[in-house]
Amino acid sequence: MNTEAEKNKAIVLRFNREAIEQGRLEAFDELIAPTFINHTAPAGMPKGKDGMVQFILDVLRPAFSDLRVEIYDQLAEGDKVVTRKAFHATHSGPFMGFPATGKSIVFPIIDIVRLQDGQYVEHWNIRDTYTVLQQIREA
Repeated sequence: MNTEAEKNKAIVLRFNREAIEQGRLEAFDELIAPTFINHTAPAGMPKGKDGMVQFILDVLRPAFSDLRVEIYDQLAEGDKVVTRKAFHATHSGPFMGFPATGKSIVFPIIDIVRLQDGQYVEHWNIRDTYTVLQQIREA
């Protein structure tokens, strides 16, 4: 793992494992730069580091217990990493106005992360929330 691209892919993988799956606050502190900008933050969420932490720890993880990230593809070039992934979890808490259903969900996502000095400095994503809501609503 000598190239910048391989190192950056490893950082993104670590973020997915430690910050998203495990909810480790230390991982957020180590891997997100103070100047971080989330260009696709959910409506009403701050676009900085605090918003990312708040969304994952206060919205996502309580709504979807046993959250596991499956990485399908990672592409890296220069300071950017693109990850096609999905969250797999149980809908165990309120999410977007829907009470817990106990259903298993798959949440498809594509992330683009720009890194600098081993930290996230910019983030864009496409998340298929519609698919998740369909899974929650199905009888």
